Amino acid sequence: MKYCMAKDYIERDISWMYFNRRILLEAEKENVPLLERFGFLGIYSNNLDEFFRVRVATQNRIIEYDEKGFKNEKKTAIYTYKEITRLNAEYSAQFETAFAHIKDELQQKGIWLVDETQLNDEQKSFICSFYNSKLNGATNPLLLSRFRQLEDQSDDVIYLAAHLLDTESNTQEKEEYALIELPVQEFGRFMVLPDADGHKCIMFLDDVIRFCLPFIFDGTPYKVLGAYTFKFTKDAEMELDSDLRNGVMQKIAKGVKSRKKGEPIRLVYDAAMPRNMLRSIAQMLHIDKWDTQVAGGRYHNMKDLMRFPDCSLPSLRYGKREPILKPEFASPGSMLESIRIKDRFLHYPYHSFSSFLRVLREAAISPDVTEIKMTMYRLARNSKVVKTLMAAASNGKKVTVVIELLARFDEESNINWSKQMQDAGINVIFGIEGLKVHSKLVYISSSKGDIACISTGNFHEGNAAQYTDVAVFTARKRLVAEVNTVFDFIEKPYVPIKFKELLVSPNDMRRKLIARIDKEIENAAKGKPAYIMGKLNHITDKAIVKKLYEASAAGVRIDLLVRGNCSLVTGIPGKSDNIRINGIIDRYLEHSRILIFANGGKEAYYIGSADWMPRNLDNRIEVLAPVNDTDIRHELKRIVEYGLRDTFQGRTVDGSGRNLPWTVPEGTEGIRSQDALYDYYKEQAAQRPAPRRRLLFGNRQ
Repeated sequence: MKYCMAKDYIERDISWMYFNRRILLEAEKENVPLLERFGFLGIYSNNLDEFFRVRVATQNRIIEYDEKGFKNEKKTAIYTYKEITRLNAEYSAQFETAFAHIKDELQQKGIWLVDETQLNDEQKSFICSFYNSKLNGATNPLLLSRFRQLEDQSDDVIYLAAHLLDTESNTQEKEEYALIELPVQEFGRFMVLPDADGHKCIMFLDDVIRFCLPFIFDGTPYKVLGAYTFKFTKDAEMELDSDLRNGVMQKIAKGVKSRKKGEPIRLVYDAAMPRNMLRSIAQMLHIDKWDTQVAGGRYHNMKDLMRFPDCSLPSLRYGKREPILKPEFASPGSMLESIRIKDRFLHYPYHSFSSFLRVLREAAISPDVTEIKMTMYRLARNSKVVKTLMAAASNGKKVTVVIELLARFDEESNINWSKQMQDAGINVIFGIEGLKVHSKLVYISSSKGDIACISTGNFHEGNAAQYTDVAVFTARKRLVAEVNTVFDFIEKPYVPIKFKELLVSPNDMRRKLIARIDKEIENAAKGKPAYIMGKLNHITDKAIVKKLYEASAAGVRIDLLVRGNCSLVTGIPGKSDNIRINGIIDRYLEHSRILIFANGGKEAYYIGSADWMPRNLDNRIEVLAPVNDTDIRHELKRIVEYGLRDTFQGRTVDGSGRNLPWTVPEGTEGIRSQDALYDYYKEQAAQRPAPRRRLLFGNRQ
């Protein structure tokens, strides 16, 4: 297996391919439950679709841009694109092998994935009945010879290309091709069939329609010779209208519509597809030399594997893990007052998101609370957070919500929620054109003392069940005042504001982070404790990478957890041999950002929304907040240290793309960090049970 090692910087999109392969590797693990392995294949496929829609589309735009001043950028884009193409072909083959192995293992468990050639009479009758009662009319073929607008079709679906023979044609050219969009939205991707010989049988909708093709073309002159699935991916970058007469919401809404007209940039097809059929489809999509064509297996759009039927076999999935209700959040009395006494901490999804909702609900009701401000990036479908804020507005509170309309692929949802909040009397701010608002903040103004919450993740019930994020509630006056100032900064971003407690981008975060690293370099030279520990999603900023190399060369020990993109190359003698990076992929998506600086022996802790990427440091409003509470500091350090000991799910991120298993020093016990953290929090809650709540109407018999 060939790996490309750059000298000292890995291009962001190449490092992303390495990251996505770490997900693919989870699907190959024998100790991961079988349907969870299918789930990892689905995540890998879904990630790849979005990557091509956005990142590869961007590379294509640079390659095709003829401006002479972009010569270096174009050269880099061509190199990056070629490397992505090579890795994609390699990983696609690995994907197909993993899928085949899992399919075989499921068969050993009595779960058979059958196709249209493997049906017994009962199953054939079942599908015929399904076709007559439901499927008939939902599959409408489009003949390629008469249909020329394929690029206008949706790229979020799977297509079946039928190879037909016109038995009544008077010309020599008797072949015809027809396209059928699979109605997955209506019927799902999988059909559970009647059992056969004691085996559970499941069928792809693709194969259901293959079986039904004779019915679909019944009464026509066409004989079906074969059918092959394919999918394509469009450029999803929105063309935003720059007409100043349009409001921001109108621009985004218009941009979302324009996304559907993006040019196709990738075609994935069944390798068995006839060459003439493939050529016709590629021509209709206007696929050119800088677009991607991938020959795959029989099935595509494998993101649907995330919703594979559970077959009533619990052992094929991870055991259910109930979120823990922290004792201090389950105690009677005011949570706002509890926060005024001491900073409070939550770590999702180990801790219940209902604890956050309890704080917000109390603020919505309490007579001493006068105002609530909140930033929102992504929102749940039936957001309890928004409903609570609407209740607060109805209760006479002044409620301000900063909502980011440009949260990728959530724009339409955010627009709809914005309208509902405005109708409820909430002051909705759409951020700043040119600067995404990515910070995760809550400010609560009260006559008894103001409170703030700084989070690393969205205030989103769904995310809180799947992503690891931390949130800190505090009443420390200077910190809370600066959180409030961030909202002023959002409304008036060009008014100079200095922050003493917070690190805020694009204001001064970059400068202060560089200063923090410089301090570690200075302390190393003085023989003082000098190290950086942290947990981030991405590191791609060239200035930060260069500064980390400088720190490593000066003797600063750097131990990091990085889930996604990472442009660092570790282990370069004299340059990066003091840097170690672990990438963890497990049942939860690692998402929290935690930074710990030795600071000469007086450690400095930060949490927040920002990764070390140019977009986060220069083009977004992000916040990193100091953590001063001793107990919470211990919790944050535990999270990082457990991650650095994770030999079960960790992979070495070194810039090579090999993703070798993570190792720990001899004498250190390896752990599975997510399991260890859950067990720790569960034990912690058991040792400090919450006081029993007093019932208002006494005990019921």
